[in-house]
Amino acid sequence: MPLTNVIGIDHAVVVVRDLDSAAANWKRLGFTVSPRGTHSAKMGSGNTTIMLDPDYIELLGVLVETEHNAPTRAFLAKRGEGIERVAFTALDSAAGAEEIRARGFEPIGPIDFERPVTMPDGGLSAAKFRVFQWPLEEAPGGLRIFACQHKTRDTVWLPELMHHGNGAKRLRQVLVVSPEPAQDAAHLARMIDRDVRTEPDGAVAVPSGSDRADFVFLAKDQLGRRYPEVPLSGLPERGGAGLVIATYDLGAAAQAAGGSGIRSGGAVCVAPAAANGTLLIFVAA
Repeated sequence: MPLTNVIGIDHAVVVVRDLDSAAANWKRLGFTVSPRGTHSAKMGSGNTTIMLDPDYIELLGVLVETEHNAPTRAFLAKRGEGIERVAFTALDSAAGAEEIRARGFEPIGPIDFERPVTMPDGGLSAAKFRVFQWPLEEAPGGLRIFACQHKTRDTVWLPELMHHGNGAKRLRQVLVVSPEPAQDAAHLARMIDRDVRTEPDGAVAVPSGSDRADFVFLAKDQLGRRYPEVPLSGLPERGGAGLVIATYDLGAAAQAAGGSGIRSGGAVCVAPAAANGTLLIFVAA
């Protein structure tokens, strides 16, 4: 039976080495990027967000080395920039943690944290969250997953941050490369109590829940066959590889991407080397 307090994908976390440089890069690709936020001293990290509907992309950087961000620093040291983890929307993090405990996964948390937010009128508010993680060793396809309960949605989904020059609307798929995609997809499906679906080219999809984006597990050479014009250098053999993003206007996406945009089939693509280790695939909404 699917989890009741944890619904589909909330956001994808792209870890970057230099937060300000990464934010400028994604702005060049046509995204509206939020002002930089700073997490707690314990977390030692900062972020900027790219707000979509109903999900978003988070660019995350380590500002100060702490015990809490050791896994993120290890990820950067081993792989470099790219998709490190994916969050689910939690309706109730405490109840969601108990749901996965009942399925044999010992949760980390829940923990509460917040970051300051400058509101449109110039006033200072806070974005507040309650999150829990699945055990760190439970990382299907090398991808960590966690759940995020938004306690102050009105300070995160700000209307002025949700309009993008490239027409980006929402996430459709999170692409995960793996030498054993069926095995890793089955692993994730067990963790979130969902079924799997085999796609025509042999990739394996795991619906994340509700009407949210799917996870799609596939071998790196399969990914190359899907987008043969796009260089995939910088992607791992196993790990989070890319984001398929629905756009209101493919022409706007191509124009915004400029020289970084590559037409492949009916999509506009940006190679990982041009998007902080993340393959971006824009498709018609």
